[in-house]
Amino acid sequence: MSSSDNPVPLADADLDALVDEWLDWGQAAQLLGVTPAKVRTMIKDHEIAGAVPKPGVPPSVPAAFFQDGLIVKGLSGLLTMLHDHNFDDRECIAWIFTDDDLPGRPIDALRENRGAEVKRRAQVLGF
Repeated sequence: MSSSDNPVPLADADLDALVDEWLDWGQAAQLLGVTPAKVRTMIKDHEIAGAVPKPGVPPSVPAAFFQDGLIVKGLSGLLTMLHDHNFDDRECIAWIFTDDDLPGRPIDALRENRGAEVKRRAQVLGF
């Protein structure tokens, strides 16, 4: 079933159900070889997106945003595009992890170096 069959606002999506594994800022920092403060800056600058996946959990980032110790290629540009469409980080994460028109989720396409498909789909949001 695609998300268009049952339109749940992205802001209301259950991120914990959509994302298999989360990293807190300290874990993400260790993975990237930077400080937790740098991770916070990366989130602010839309290089990665972060959210509180469920109550009682610290702000975290999806583990799938990283591959081989780096940020997945194309993620930063996609996040900038989604923010240009007035998405907040929670909505960005929900969109990236929702199986819709691609085949598969946008995060899977990015991780498989099929970012052009994802960007084309993101460009038409709101039209």
